[in-house]
This record gives sequence, C-alpha cells and structure tokens, in this order.
Amino acid sequence: MNDPATYTPPPVWTWKQPNGGKFASINRPVAGPTHDKALPVGRHPLQLYSLATPNGVKVTVMLEELLAAGHTGAEYDAWLIRITEGDQFGSGFVDVNPNSKIPALMDRSGAVPVRVFESGAILMHLAEKFGAFLPTDAARRAECLSWLFWQMGSAPYLGGGFGHFYAYAPHRIEYAIDRFSMEAKRQLDVLDRRLAQSRWIAGDDYTIADIAIWPWYGVLALGELYNAAEFLQVQEYTHVQRWAREIAERPAVQRGRRVNRVWGDAALQLPERHDAGDFDAAPAAAAGAG
Repeated sequence: MNDPATYTPPPVWTWKQPNGGKFASINRPVAGPTHDKALPVGRHPLQLYSLATPNGVKVTVMLEELLAAGHTGAEYDAWLIRITEGDQFGSGFVDVNPNSKIPALMDRSGAVPVRVFESGAILMHLAEKFGAFLPTDAARRAECLSWLFWQMGSAPYLGGGFGHFYAYAPHRIEYAIDRFSMEAKRQLDVLDRRLAQSRWIAGDDYTIADIAIWPWYGVLALGELYNAAEFLQVQEYTHVQRWAREIAERPAVQRGRRVNRVWGDAALQLPERHDAGDFDAAPAAAAGAG
C-alpha cells in the first residue's frame, strides 16, 4: 500500500490482486460468470435471489408489506446468494442480473418470465404490479419516485464511500473518511429536514420511498450500520430517529429483515424463505442447530 501523501497514479491502471479489504476476493474489473450454476426455482411466481444487505432488505420488506396488505399474489421464494462466496457470479444468477449484484428477481407470474434487477427497479415493478405503495396521483407519484431515485444515487456514497473506508478498508485513510463522513451527514440532514415536514418520506403515505431509504439511513440512525452511530452523531437527526423507529416497529419490516440473513442473532436469521410459516420454524431450527 502506497503512502497516500506520496502516491502518484500510474499512466495506465492495472489490477493488482488481491487489493485488500473485506470484499477483495470478489472484486474484479470484468463482468460475466465465473462458473456454471443454475438457479433453483420454487413453487411461487416470484423468485428472489438475495442476501439481507440493505439493498436486499428493501425487497423482502416490500414483499412482506404486500402480503400484510392482503396481496396474496406476492407470495415468494427467497433463495440465499452468498456474495462472499461468489454465488452472484454463477451463470444462472448472471442471466438474471448481468451486473452480478443482489437482489435479483424473476417474476414467473405471466406466460413469459420477467427478470428484474436493481433494487429500485424491483420495488417499482412490484408496486405497479400490485397497485400498492406508489401513489397514482401525478404530483404525489413524482415526489415518491424523486425520493426513490435520491436513495439510489445517494446510498453509494454512504455504503461504498463512508462504509467502505470507515469499516472495511484495509487501511483507514483520513481524507477518504473525512470526505464521506461529511457527505453521509449531509444526506442525513436532507432526510431530517424532509421528515420535519411530513410523517413519511413522500408525504402522508408510507411508500416505496420509505422502503428503499430505511434499510440504509434508518438502520444507520438506529445505530445498526457500520458501528458508526457515535462517530456520525446520528442522534442529532431527531426527525430521522422518529421515522426510523416507527418503521422498525412494523411487523412486515421485522419479518423482511430476517429473510436471507445469515449473521447475528440466530433467532433473527431466516436464510431462505419459501412459506410464511418459515418465520415460526426458523428460531426453533436455529436453536436445534446449536
């Protein structure tokens, strides 16, 4: 590792493997599959391939919220994709998402299966499919989608920026941490000012904007992301705190957070979900495994 104060980029970048960091073994400068592996297919029309990272949680929360609202067609199979083991580079997964990122969805409810990748696109697809959590009024819809796309554009600065350099990089670089800490706090302030005006992100109704933003910024505000609550002084954002706690108490959110989770409290893990009854069986299964 070069001294940041003296490093000069070479004329042409070359890949030096490994480059350190928690995810060094799966990072590479090319796309495409590394091995042949078909994806499993369950009995429900919606087949989700994911992991309970913030982006994955968006979709499982959405599906559980749809089911809680009475949309029985939202029943789904959630298959575990272990990204640290390179499952996302299997040929079957790449066919669903050529970008090799979770989550990825196959909607098999019609005559022709439809692939949907990128978490924001999946939320929109499901919202439009079931007519839920996305306003139909033009002005309210625009507000909701503006915040949805705000999240899609902003979260990389929180995750790949602040989260990487603060929590995962092999060496802590003052400039990088300072730069992305400033941006993370600016984004929290954007949300706090908005939530001072309304109960939910897009207005009076709970929407896919809340479902998209909460797994990143709500969980950060609750002190459960990157162990950075004190460092970023997240308690200062009182309106975000109120919003984050209210969403955390929703039963569908609590269920969605468990799906495809394979770390932390065993009672909160549900590696795969194929039926609503799996939530009741998971804690007993985890206890028996110990």
